[in-house]
Amino acid sequence: MTLDDLNDEITESYSSLGDELDVTLDRETRNELALLETAMEPESTDELVRRAIHMLFQTTVETGNIDFHLRSGFDVTYDEYLSGMTFDEMTGADNYPSMDDERRYQF
Repeated sequence: MTLDDLNDEITESYSSLGDELDVTLDRETRNELALLETAMEPESTDELVRRAIHMLFQTTVETGNIDFHLRSGFDVTYDEYLSGMTFDEMTGADNYPSMDDERRYQF
């Protein structure tokens, strides 16, 4: 897969999410969320979920885990996604002419 495939899948996923998301909570998650809500007193539980997503995203980027998953699935990194170009495109490595092995060492 490529950078274009990644952009297409992100756009599709973004469109399908909408503004609201129903989440099924298991017992452990419900307990942790109740504790966080009691301790932090947000305006709504939704705010805690938004913060949790931001924190997970930030941690995933900082640890390089997002790069691992993007490289595995799309053969790009997060930096390449942000720039809209692969490393080879940035450095011009994909612009070299093909080598002709018969004439390679002729001057």
